[in-house]
Amino acid sequence: MANFPKEFIWGAATSSYQIEGAANIDGRGQSIWDTFSKTPGKVDNGDNGDVANDHYHRYLEDIALMKTIGIKSYRFSFAWPRLFPQGDHVREERGFAFYDRLINALLEAGIEPLATLYHWDLPQALQDKGGWVNRDIVKAFADYSAAVVEHFGDRVKRWTPINEPWVVAWLGYGIGIHAPGVKDRRAAFAAAHHTVLAHVASTNAMRAVRSDILTGPVLNQANSIADDPTDPIQKRALDIADAHQNRFWMDAFMYGRYPQILLDEYADELGEVIQAGDLESALVKNDFIGINYYFDNYIHTSKDGGIQWHSIAGLFDLAIDETAPSPLTDMGWPLTPFGLTQLLVRWHKEHGATLPDLYVTENGCAYDDEPGADGLVHDQRRIEYLQTHLQAVSDAIAQGSPVKGYFEWSLMDNFEWALGYAKRFGIVHVDFATQKRTIKDSGYWYAGVITDNGKKI
Repeated sequence: MANFPKEFIWGAATSSYQIEGAANIDGRGQSIWDTFSKTPGKVDNGDNGDVANDHYHRYLEDIALMKTIGIKSYRFSFAWPRLFPQGDHVREERGFAFYDRLINALLEAGIEPLATLYHWDLPQALQDKGGWVNRDIVKAFADYSAAVVEHFGDRVKRWTPINEPWVVAWLGYGIGIHAPGVKDRRAAFAAAHHTVLAHVASTNAMRAVRSDILTGPVLNQANSIADDPTDPIQKRALDIADAHQNRFWMDAFMYGRYPQILLDEYADELGEVIQAGDLESALVKNDFIGINYYFDNYIHTSKDGGIQWHSIAGLFDLAIDETAPSPLTDMGWPLTPFGLTQLLVRWHKEHGATLPDLYVTENGCAYDDEPGADGLVHDQRRIEYLQTHLQAVSDAIAQGSPVKGYFEWSLMDNFEWALGYAKRFGIVHVDFATQKRTIKDSGYWYAGVITDNGKKI
């Protein structure tokens, strides 16, 4: 039997570009995902977020679904180009008015908003100036953060500056499978460093406006598992994998430093962007840390010289392959709930009393679940995924990890970035042709979890 604290927060998550639609109305500016998704060959099936879930017009219907399920907190993101179309100081009041309506309706429904300032839809005008590779992004993001909190901070108390900075840097600027589609290791290191500085600048800017808010980073993390960790190649791969995905941001925020192996191995790239005082300032006090977890990585020494590992190993000169045991989700990801326990307990053991509260801010799975003849969606595999991962969270709590909440990804099927609409993560099914929403069996199952605070998991 699982055990969760009495005040445990049960939530669900989405992001602006993945659900809002309304891409060309009410003064919204263009984002890098508008540009990227309309570049031939970048997104499966040529899909884009112009309409997506039409949440911009259907937010009340979506909030009603949350209330039916019993969601206690809703993690959403602001679209930077909807508020400041060119990424400068010129406001679009219709954008502010939309989020006023959304937040007020959430509060009226008894649902606490958890707001993300940046979930990857950078104003194209800022990318034209270099985006996250240009150090000027730090001040631009701080100014944006202050303006948003000044307007909405009376109603939103929990804030996260940047969703998954690893993805921002390495998928966007390293291997280029996400917007803006840059393929350059130096650019990725620069972007990664600037997300650290931007997190700190954003946190300080928000707190200068309102001292009563709570803020923290949201980091996508994973363990790497080798079949022979004593093998020198695999041992180095494990260290670099953990350093570049997990410790880069954790060490920066908790210790004010980067992992030594990265400083040693990639001194040229990091040396170009780190300025005096940068890392000392990164040691910022966060009120919480959000962890997005989906699966662990399995690696072994390549027999033919092939280089994989999220397609990123080549950027780190690692001759390894990624292997994964079956079964897999529709994303090709292994089922590794034990890894979630391991991560949550690891940070508790490493940091002890200095570790702030933890939230699992994303966790979920993609399966191709469609309504049956009865009009219902029987997604038993998703229920099993959620059940095992929630048990993993409970196990971590039992071992002392300060986990205070869980946000299922995602509330609804939506635009899954470079994979378009082919991958469905929602506990609510969306027919994108008609915009009909149908709560899946997993949504009703999650409602039961919320009702009894996870006691029957």
